[in-house]
Amino acid sequence: MIVTKIGGSVVDGLHSSALADIKSIAEKYKLVLVHGGGKEVTATATKLGKKQKFIVSPGGVRSRYTDKETAEIYTMVMSGKLNKAIVQMLLRQHINAVGVAGIDGGILKAERKKKLIIINEKGRKMIIDGGYTGKITSVDGALVSDLVRSGYVPVISPIALSEEFDFLNVDGDRAAAYVAGGIKADKVIFITDVNGLLLNEKLVNSMTLGQAKGALPKIGSGMDKKVLACIEALEMGVKEAVIASGQVENPLSTAIAHRNCTVIVPH
Repeated sequence: MIVTKIGGSVVDGLHSSALADIKSIAEKYKLVLVHGGGKEVTATATKLGKKQKFIVSPGGVRSRYTDKETAEIYTMVMSGKLNKAIVQMLLRQHINAVGVAGIDGGILKAERKKKLIIINEKGRKMIIDGGYTGKITSVDGALVSDLVRSGYVPVISPIALSEEFDFLNVDGDRAAAYVAGGIKADKVIFITDVNGLLLNEKLVNSMTLGQAKGALPKIGSGMDKKVLACIEALEMGVKEAVIASGQVENPLSTAIAHRNCTVIVPH
């Protein structure tokens, strides 16, 4: 079983062969897709007159600040517009896709971050209310496994359910890692806009879990989340995590074949 994380569109930024490649892989393997879509959330929020606020953590990670109204827009765009657009595109290729949100069947549960430590514009640390951003605490892969066994390709949006049954914005890469761990996937593949992890301006073709943990402090913003998601997936029993480009021909097949990408394995 393979879990693949893609962006908010199957076509934007991906090679023109991507859809046919997904179809080919879905015919050979049991496949699950997890998608993102932050840019579309920002665009829709702006159209609705809701200005988006981005915050920076003490570690330098930039993320969206999700208040209640933004959480509603995030859920609407991710689980409505984007999720169904991706399903529609896959169905057009005769891929038996079905769209679900991370809250459906309790797939993703998360803890609402009560407080956030951020760096303000003056470079000082501040504590603010956590809003509706979540840290994934558990995954129930039963619904996803049932769909896969029934011949479907599940397409999952990264919305998690809090202990208080609120919708929470969770990181798409981490969501893919937890889904992969929850369904005991063989591989998790993170499709991005670069070939993989670059260290000292060189592509890292392969590394172990221990090496990935050691390298984490040296990895720049953006890629650090993907490597952290790889680490989490492997620690949950996934056998292999791959970071690969979506801009090459047949991006999924290329990643599975370990061509020009970063492969992280337990040992």
